[in-house]
Amino acid sequence: MAPRKKNNKMQWFRMDLHLHTPASADYQEAPITYLDILRKAELRGLDIIAFTDHNTIGGYAAMMREIEGLAYLERLGRAQPDELKRLNEYRRLLDKILVLPGFEFTATFGFHILGIFAPETPLRLLEHLLLSLHVPAHVLDEGNSEVGASSDVLTAYQVIHEAGGLCIAAHANSAHGVAMKGFDFGGQTRIAYTQDKHLHALEVTDLGKRVRDSTERFFNGTKQGYPRRMRCIQGSDAHRLNALTDKNGKITLYGVGDRVTEVALPERSFAALYEMFMGADFARSRAYNPKSQPVDYIQQAREEGPSLVQSFHEQMSRAGGRLYSVIADVCAFANTNGGNIYVGVDPDVQNAPVGIDKPHEATELLQQEISRMISPSLEVEIDVVESRGKSIVRIQVPPGDDRPYAIDENRIYVRDEAETSLAVRDEIVNLVLGSRRPTPPPTPAEVVPPPPVSAPVTEPPAVADGPVLKAPPSGGVEIIEAQRRGDTVYYTMRDLRNGNIVKNVTRNSARRLWHYAIKQREGNPVRADKVQWQGEIGLWQRYQKNGETRYDLVQRSGDELHVYYGVAENGMSGEWHIFFTPDEPSEPA
Repeated sequence: MAPRKKNNKMQWFRMDLHLHTPASADYQEAPITYLDILRKAELRGLDIIAFTDHNTIGGYAAMMREIEGLAYLERLGRAQPDELKRLNEYRRLLDKILVLPGFEFTATFGFHILGIFAPETPLRLLEHLLLSLHVPAHVLDEGNSEVGASSDVLTAYQVIHEAGGLCIAAHANSAHGVAMKGFDFGGQTRIAYTQDKHLHALEVTDLGKRVRDSTERFFNGTKQGYPRRMRCIQGSDAHRLNALTDKNGKITLYGVGDRVTEVALPERSFAALYEMFMGADFARSRAYNPKSQPVDYIQQAREEGPSLVQSFHEQMSRAGGRLYSVIADVCAFANTNGGNIYVGVDPDVQNAPVGIDKPHEATELLQQEISRMISPSLEVEIDVVESRGKSIVRIQVPPGDDRPYAIDENRIYVRDEAETSLAVRDEIVNLVLGSRRPTPPPTPAEVVPPPPVSAPVTEPPAVADGPVLKAPPSGGVEIIEAQRRGDTVYYTMRDLRNGNIVKNVTRNSARRLWHYAIKQREGNPVRADKVQWQGEIGLWQRYQKNGETRYDLVQRSGDELHVYYGVAENGMSGEWHIFFTPDEPSEPA
């Protein structure tokens, strides 16, 4: 399948997909009508909203019954003036605001999941879905958040998705969220709850916060065990029409439209919204802030710098192999976690973008060359975006589902941290095995109830083998074995980003980070008495690479030392944050 150009005829719409109504048992304002909610949404400038009452579609159904009743009286010629006025007001507002039916389902152990559907979805179907998820019949009428022994999270994801709905993990990083810090799942459960293919987005409470521990940053596709980048949105979770504030003016309970997401769509429709959620263009959704300037996503990407999931090229001429370098990145991203490639700009934010003079010709050339050079066929999206008045070509590469991908049938590239490299034998084997052997879903026995903690997730689950260790950093490399054969030492490396094991690495054959780790092990071995310890974890040394601070970290397990070399900032997850330098403070989410 050929690469496809992206439709740029988009406009920004404001949405709040998490609104409760009086149909939720815990709604806090009365008497409030459905017209009041729509009028408030209009006042807040909302274009798309969803009614998501607890385990019921009662609110949306009640509004539709009222409208149908008024329309019936109108047809009979029996409507009173105030009834006609209400009906016309509904028509005016529903012509201006897309209102979607939905629910907030309470899954096993209290996790909350939003299911949001097209307006034409039969309401009986949605009630049937809730009953199939083991919501008691009386709860459908009451709108309670407590449902007893309902279905598990993964079943809910699948049921909602297969019914044509959008599946969103509600307030994922806080109470009743599947990604809150502190819940201790076994095996693959926690990963599955945030990486499952039927889950379309995470609703978070810290969207737009430029801090190390933000939920969006954690789920950007660079963390160990979490290769799928997740779209993050925000919603008000409004249980009242108007917000409540404390004596300092800080909002304590949100009202309609107090937390809004902007989305770029070709039209205001459920189909367009669904297409956006299914796509990989994460620049099409953003936190809405009326006081902020429009976001320059290219500049924002440059501030983050080259990484596992993004790269930058000033030019794409054939001369000097620049076009080949771009194609190599496409291949590498497809074989790794996917990502974005920006052509016409370098990663240094101090330099003005160069831009591409003939961007549409450039996109045509890229389409042809990707189709010709990469096998098997790979579908990517190519579009043109603006940054500081310059046209930048953006290539959005999905994680490939038919790995390994190769250039000219025999050169296989992978992405390692911020570098694209030819894959070594064991990496090729892992790519082949990974495409044939999907990760099994967690079994119910692995699931344990989470503690009542309300904060963003900051570290991946530890995988214990022998003595129980704290979760390692989510970046860098560990040397787990060394064998001498003749005059050469062969190392076995563990990639901390994805857990892959690569054998038979020598000092001469190693790529940069591996070469650094081997050089340090041979010439500057870790001494336990010189490590800056914090309990069982420690800092061996810091160093600079391309203007970025890297860390060599150590973890004790009895008499054994695990050394993690070359950990970048985005790999310093969990308790490893304490080793940031004083001029790089870790900011709370």
